[in-house]
Amino acid sequence: MISVLAPLVRGLCINTAKAPRIVLADTSPAVLDGLASKNALVIDLESAFDQEQSNGGAFNEQAAAKALSEAYAAWEFENSPSGTERNETVKRQPACIVLKRGTDTLGNFWIDRNIDAARRCRDSGDDSFMEDSLPIDLSTETVLPGITAAGRSNVVNDRVALVTGGAQGFGEQISLGLAASGALVFIADLNLAGAEELAKKINSTQGRTAAIALQVDVTSEESVEALFSAIAKETGGLDLCISNAGVLKAGSVMEQELQSFKFVSEVNYVGYFLITKFASRLFRLQHLGAPNWKTDIIQINSKSGLEGSNKNSAYAGSKYGSIGLTASFALELVDYNIKVNAICPGNFFDGPLWSDPESGLFVQYLQEGKVPGARNIADVKTFYEAKVPMKRGCEGSDVMRAVYYLVEQEYETGQALPVTGGQVMLH
Repeated sequence: MISVLAPLVRGLCINTAKAPRIVLADTSPAVLDGLASKNALVIDLESAFDQEQSNGGAFNEQAAAKALSEAYAAWEFENSPSGTERNETVKRQPACIVLKRGTDTLGNFWIDRNIDAARRCRDSGDDSFMEDSLPIDLSTETVLPGITAAGRSNVVNDRVALVTGGAQGFGEQISLGLAASGALVFIADLNLAGAEELAKKINSTQGRTAAIALQVDVTSEESVEALFSAIAKETGGLDLCISNAGVLKAGSVMEQELQSFKFVSEVNYVGYFLITKFASRLFRLQHLGAPNWKTDIIQINSKSGLEGSNKNSAYAGSKYGSIGLTASFALELVDYNIKVNAICPGNFFDGPLWSDPESGLFVQYLQEGKVPGARNIADVKTFYEAKVPMKRGCEGSDVMRAVYYLVEQEYETGQALPVTGGQVMLH
């Protein structure tokens, strides 16, 4: 139930503040008595449960969202200044919302701009209300052409993001970039130790809780569902989901083992489906409270999803298929203001996918004889660099610029954006 209630609360807070908010779920009723007589907003959701259902009570999400909105409006009216003291550009919000069903406490939800502040409020029981200055509507201002693009990375500031496969490769670069741009990043990876090490490095560098490590197996529906439940409890929800987890096993179609082909398809194709399934469920709940708030799902695809790859059909096929998923997901989820796009990077030659000395693509391609005349890894790398018009591989900063663009661009969904140094062009 918390994984449903938390996104609803976060949607309410986003809608009232017109900005991202952290909603930290706390199922302990220990501080309820003290909160009820202070500043916390206490909401009874009894009306959102239909007692006539044969299953003992079905929860009505839309009714709950309506109850939250009405309760907040009444709370704001009672707690906001009046007369000459009132400022229409300042919004007052509760620092804690308590949800109940009759006499039963469903959970306490601590709200703030960042997770560290929310945790301090929870741990101290400080439910003092917050005052927020509403963001300026740039559409009413005179803005010189190009000014907003210079600060494009600001589009993820204070937002909550998830990066799967976030412990290494492009995932690591994206996690680092998002945190440096002010986001809170969930680094989800099968390699939990690697994710924890990266999160520790990021938090030390940023001087705040900017990254949280979680374990996930994207091929397991149970694991993916648990991932999003954990996120809902920790922050109330997400603003940006980057489906990056991927694997590659090269091989001729005449020789590759079926097991290898299935493994690549399970991670790259099925994994993307599962991540989108549960991300969209969470985003839809937020949408009930914040119908104008746009959220993003971005898959890190590949140039191989646009042009194929010799002796690499399992990988290219999974990426081609994922572009079809992207377009189909985009058509369905647009009703909830969820944008779905893919980024198709060129080769990240310096990442472990290519450069790992034991299992990297340079080694695989050398062993497969994919590069005629190549005698060593250096020959293979030179061969692939020469294929790029800009004469270098794709880097993390190139992908980050594409991420910022897709988040910032509100009128774009269902696209596969090449970031290939001219190797694959739009068509």
